[in-house]
Amino acid sequence: MGVDSQAPGQWSGGAVVVGRDHYRVTRRIFLAGLGLTYFAAFVSLGAQITGLVGANGILPATEFLAFVRERFGNSATSALPSLAWWFGAGDGALRGFCVAGAAAALMMMLGLVPTFAALACWGLYLTVFGLGQRFLSFQWDILLLEVGFLAMFLAPPFALRLGKVRSEPSRAVVWFLRFVLFKLMFSSGVVKLAAGDPSWRDLTALTYHYETTCLPTWTGWWMHRLPVWFHQASAGVMYLIELGAPFLIFGGRRARMVAAGAFASLMIFIGATGNYGFFNLLSVVLCVPLLDDAAWPGALRRRLLVGSEGEVPLWTPAGLGRNWGVWFLVPILVVVALLQVPPFARAFRLDVHLPGPLAALERALDPWHLVGGYGLFASMTKTRPEILVEGSRDGREWKAYGFRYKPGDPMRRPGFVFLHMPRLDWRMWFAALRPWPPEWFVRFAERLAEGSPEVLDLLNANPFPDDPPRYVRARLVDYRFTTAAERRETGAWWRLGDSEEYLAPITSRRGRGVDQAP
Repeated sequence: MGVDSQAPGQWSGGAVVVGRDHYRVTRRIFLAGLGLTYFAAFVSLGAQITGLVGANGILPATEFLAFVRERFGNSATSALPSLAWWFGAGDGALRGFCVAGAAAALMMMLGLVPTFAALACWGLYLTVFGLGQRFLSFQWDILLLEVGFLAMFLAPPFALRLGKVRSEPSRAVVWFLRFVLFKLMFSSGVVKLAAGDPSWRDLTALTYHYETTCLPTWTGWWMHRLPVWFHQASAGVMYLIELGAPFLIFGGRRARMVAAGAFASLMIFIGATGNYGFFNLLSVVLCVPLLDDAAWPGALRRRLLVGSEGEVPLWTPAGLGRNWGVWFLVPILVVVALLQVPPFARAFRLDVHLPGPLAALERALDPWHLVGGYGLFASMTKTRPEILVEGSRDGREWKAYGFRYKPGDPMRRPGFVFLHMPRLDWRMWFAALRPWPPEWFVRFAERLAEGSPEVLDLLNANPFPDDPPRYVRARLVDYRFTTAAERRETGAWWRLGDSEEYLAPITSRRGRGVDQAP
């Protein structure tokens, strides 16, 4: 008898019941999706990490570790939880962390030793998160750590293959994951109103968004052309999803299915008009715990749980795995629940502090990033200043460096990078909004003047392939999408406006010292 011939939403195979209010299939899909997210994050970072924080990178991780040790002394390992204290932070170790993380992510995707795989992914990502400094400080990096921590408790601790596990996942963990999704979506809506940006209040923010987002796309160029009423209607739908749909999470199963569909649709639309690394995938994966096993097609249920009936899924000393939630999980979740209060309150512009011992516990656990506060696009950027980085041998003739993904050449079509997170290009967007260059940008310019191969690998075009330039400078240039008529006439996607100095010409600190161009 087939799966679908059972009572609606139920499948009985041996002692196993899969259907409504069961989450074994959901757990399998969620962990596979989270594994894919981790895999994308580690592979993306592995392609950049030596240029960002390697020995010849912009912010060397070895120097950062030395700084932390000098500042915190014996408490350094508590201030910066990291495998680098044992394995170092040289280029080989940095690549090794990313390779090991990608391998553990594949294990999670395949459901192999899932608890160990989840622990390895989380510990390795926490390591590269700390070593990455400014380049790994995005909200979705913190979200991945928060979700990844909870994911460690979805499977019995000694399970060898997730598909053969008969036990149900902890309902407490399922509900914590749902709350993280609620916090992410609801906070993202609240901060837009609490920040006081008039464009969010009059629903015109999206008339700027597609043009000024960090890494725009060609679809964003077309969206930018649409009438104001469409953007206002889109903002209204967004508010409905971010402020209304989160409360469906606490309703019945059908309400949660509606919420999952609404959130996933919003994330797909955002991903179709902008580049946000693995954020959209992670957000969609976080919708999976809203669905019970009955929500998935019968063929998928059969495939994911094949062989689970009658199998011995665990090797456990004295039933340790089956008491996992009682003796270990519940205290952890109680602590995590208390830590959720301050970051969630900040979305409402409230300064909430935990009392006495709980505040000390919060400070002690803060470096582990067990919880996070979120609030995407709180204030809408209305202009697009782009940093153009240029080099010169004589201080008179200047040649521009080309970036892989951020706008530069006005004739180049804004493209998609899908799950890749080009962290230098992203940081350049934030740096352009500051009145002066941040320290990391000055270090970046110095590395270009030195001709660092690792840093140059982060770029698309090096105008000085033989020898590095003597001088490097940066200018701020106003970028705007071309109109449809301008696009037809010139073929350009961008039109360039006013220009001003951002970084005065400098040279490398190594050997020649910081110098001014003539």
